[in-house]
Amino acid sequence: MKAAILKGINEALVFEETTAPELLENEVLVDVKASALNHRDVWIQKGQYAGLKFPIILGSDGCGTVSVVQNTNHTNWIGKEVIMNPSLNWGSNPRVQAKDYVILGLPKNGTFAGQVAISERLLAEKPAHLSAEQAAALPLAGLTGFRATMKRAAVKAGETVLVTGIGGGVALLSMQFAIAAGAQVFVSSGSDEKLEKAIAMGAKGGVNYKSENWHKELQSLSGGFDATVDSACGEQFSKLIDMAKPGGRIAFYGATLGPFNSGVPAKIFWKQLDILGSTMGNDDEFKEMVSFVNQHKITPVVDSVFPLSQAEKAMRHMDEGKQFGKIVLDNQK
Repeated sequence: MKAAILKGINEALVFEETTAPELLENEVLVDVKASALNHRDVWIQKGQYAGLKFPIILGSDGCGTVSVVQNTNHTNWIGKEVIMNPSLNWGSNPRVQAKDYVILGLPKNGTFAGQVAISERLLAEKPAHLSAEQAAALPLAGLTGFRATMKRAAVKAGETVLVTGIGGGVALLSMQFAIAAGAQVFVSSGSDEKLEKAIAMGAKGGVNYKSENWHKELQSLSGGFDATVDSACGEQFSKLIDMAKPGGRIAFYGATLGPFNSGVPAKIFWKQLDILGSTMGNDDEFKEMVSFVNQHKITPVVDSVFPLSQAEKAMRHMDEGKQFGKIVLDNQK
């Protein structure tokens, strides 16, 4: 099979022939139609990730057709279009992942290939309203956003919600989940163009965080937030606390701006705020997320599609940070 392979830190992905994966008990072989990039892939390439090993086939997201099953009890999967839960070995505690938890694409070879091996229990049928490219954009971002938004922040109908850093795959799906749940959603971004696109998708308003007093403008527009979903942390985190309503929740799944400054601690305890960390999600949450997507006909935003043979070009596009939505690979090209 052909695959885009990373052979070392800061090396370009190499598109070449490699050995097809061997199946373990209860695993299936998926012929991958489309896969999608995550910032995790770029961080691994730059050596900014734990547990590095080379060579490695990156890719945590994928959609394809099951062609082989290792356990004959599960032959009903053969020929079905599926997406794959990239959250491996979550463990028995639904609140937190186990010590041996890993994500598809490192250390286990991932989806930037013609075929991928994965446990049968991690499969879900592709939502019928999605194309292969749209479905490939769903698993990791959808799971991360669903847990952070619907489980940790527990967004409910009628609430006012802020999603920061709109334009990224997780942020967009978090916004879509909250809107589908009946919340009034506001967004922030460093790009006016991305704000306009988010508003066209149903956001009630947005503010460019590069502007002076952006948080005061958001506060004025929204009246404050019952829940916030953040991926940046950094110095601006204290502004999220300022904008939170009493009893509010702030869930964060990333820290692209580094350690957060929580501002005046009294604001957190006097407002009775919940500060909630969130990473990926458990198996039941993945099933709930797929069901929610099917119920509300949610469609992940695809920024662009590259041939698998141009995976390195796609990685550089992600590294530029200008995308609105997910960057997808066509694994058939």
